[in-house]
Formats: sequence, C-alpha cells, structure tokens
Amino acid sequence: MSWAGPFQQDIGKSPHPQVDGEAAVVFDPLIPTLLCLSHLRWSFVYQRPQHLMSRFAREYNLLFFEEPVPTDETTPWLEVRPDEEGVQVLVPRLPEGLGASARRETLRGLLDDYLARLGVEDLLLWYYTPMSLAFTDHLQPSLVIYDCMDELSAFRGAPPELVERERELLARADLVFTGGYSIWEAKRRLHDNAHAFPSSVDIGHFASAREEQDDPADQAAIGRPRLGFYGVIDERFDVALLEQVAALRPDWQLVMIGPVVKIDPATLPRPSNIHYLGGRTYDELPRYLGGWDVALMPFALNESTRFISPTKTPEYLAGGCPVVSTPIADVVRSYGDSGLVLIAATAEEFVAACERALALGAERETFLAEADRVLGDMSWDLTQARMKEMIECLR
Repeated sequence: MSWAGPFQQDIGKSPHPQVDGEAAVVFDPLIPTLLCLSHLRWSFVYQRPQHLMSRFAREYNLLFFEEPVPTDETTPWLEVRPDEEGVQVLVPRLPEGLGASARRETLRGLLDDYLARLGVEDLLLWYYTPMSLAFTDHLQPSLVIYDCMDELSAFRGAPPELVERERELLARADLVFTGGYSIWEAKRRLHDNAHAFPSSVDIGHFASAREEQDDPADQAAIGRPRLGFYGVIDERFDVALLEQVAALRPDWQLVMIGPVVKIDPATLPRPSNIHYLGGRTYDELPRYLGGWDVALMPFALNESTRFISPTKTPEYLAGGCPVVSTPIADVVRSYGDSGLVLIAATAEEFVAACERALALGAERETFLAEADRVLGDMSWDLTQARMKEMIECLR
C-alpha cells in the first residue's frame, strides 16, 4: 500500500482537495469506519492506542488522526500514511501562525474532504483527546467513544480549555472507557456508561524476554546487577528518586530507555551508574528487558500520576522481571499483594525493595509461575473483544 502524493487543499480556493497521483487507501464501504482522534502520535511510543487500534483495524476501516504539525508551506495539507497494521495515519500539516479560528476551520475542512473522498457513511468516533471536538463536533457518527487513558488536564502544558472540552465530550459520548480503576472512579460520576479497562499486555511479545539471548550492543557492556526502566521520561518520572537510588547503591547499574519529553534533559542526574540509552521500538524492548535483574517504575507522586495505570507493569511481569514501583494507586490496587511488584515510597525503601526483588532471582521458576497466574487472561486481544462487544450492542 502506497501513497503517491500529498493530499492537499488550498483553503478558500476550492471546496475539494487537490490530489497528486492516486491515493492507495484500503477502504471497504461495507464495514464501519472508526476515526480515532489522538493526542499521541502513532509512531511515538507503542502503547494503549496502538494496541487497540491495530486490533480494531481487523474489523473496521481505521483512521488515526493525529494533532497537526506546523509547516513552512503556505498551503495546508493532510499527510496520509498507510501503516503496516492496517491503520491509516492522518497527519494534518498546517502553516505556522494560524489563529485558533482558522486552525479549527482548516482542520475541519481537511478532515471533511478526506471522509468525503473515501465515501464514509457509517462513522464511529473514538476520542483520546477532548480537544479534537473543536473540529469534529459537526460530524454525525453512529457512536461516540471516549477512551480516557489519562487525566490530561493534569499534564504539563495542558490547554486551559481542556476541562470544559472534556465536559462537552462526556455529554456527547455514548460509551466511556478508562485506562484504570482510579480514573474510572472519577469519570463514572460524570457518565452513566463508563467502564474500566486497565492496561493489558501482549504476553507472547514480552515472554521472549525470558529466553536466553544476547544483550543489545549498547547494553552488553553495562555491568550487573542491572535495573531498568523503559517509557517516556517526563514530569511523571521521579528524577530525584533515581538520583538518590544511584547514590545509595553505586554498584547497581540503572538503565533508562525512552525519550525525554517536556523536561530539560540537562536536569537529569548523570552519575556513572545511570545509563540513558534513548528511545527504542516496541519490538526491541523484550531484548533489553531480558537483560535486567529488576524492572523499575520510579514515578513521582503528583497530579499527573494520580490516575495512571502503567502498561509496563504487566509487560515487565510477562518478561519475567520482578518490579519495584512507587505507590501509584492503580499499581498498589492491582499488584500490591502479589509479591511480584514491590512498593516503596522513599529512596531508602526503594533500595530495600530492589534488594528483595534481586533475591527473587533465586526462586525464578516460582516467580514465573506466579507471574503467569497473575497475568491470567490480561491480554489486549480480550480487552479489544470486550470493547467491541459493548460498541456493537449500542450500534
């Protein structure tokens, strides 16, 4: 599947887009089209939206509409990128300097023209960001789904109108999913058809970390014991805790994998036993995880982490790695009594918990059997199937 040219429209000149070449879009008019409106980019970090949308793409025409990217061109256009998992990734490219009204109308025009070009008749809307209501509130979908995976208004840089936009979305939504139990408890008071779907896991993908394999080249030279984290390093990450743990146990090697976002990389601690390896693809993660003795979740306790339900918790366990986490509410609730995820609040407690986690290596077979029992049927396939059943019951 290929896209031969940009999907372009001169706003104010022609009501229809100008297309260079033929758009090779796989589209079946006999099945519904699911339009997902996301604040996260498809190619950033593989997480909940990618897991779910790649599975829904097996049953629906799947369009994944990202937030706009500024361009120095004067003509706005819509980049359409076919994904190997059957998802059409739509990236609006907007001239810099557009005011709020012009931006809204431009996005509306690009999206409307693309839906018209495809001949979409049966449309479902799936929101990850309420801010997308600004240019989609005129659409007439058969169903509106809000998958509230995070409390976005608590994140650094959140637009001030986000709370009001979410109220509007909750009033329009037919169905609300949440990324964990804590956030479900908050949203169910605002919507009478809200359902908690905590983080799931692709067990087969991460179970490969349990197998004997060579370390990735950039990790192979790092000594042991080796304690690791992968994920976005942002305001949810407890930088001070990481620095204190590194200082308390200079013989431990702390491996940090992931992009640094919304915080200054210069503020990260740089002792010799902390190793920042940068971002890695979803396919690469099991190899790194397989080389760790303990997996870490050093999240700060603040407004941005109050409702999170980290996807990496079951991924670490599927990979056969004991976990040490700060007391995130959903982690404590789901795993605190398991003996597989140890909870610690202070640096001293975190070090002690890591020492206990390291000792679990001596009982590996027992640990793996218990991890498999806890994970049970916690799969993205089952989560998506349950969501699909709820959607179809309302259509």
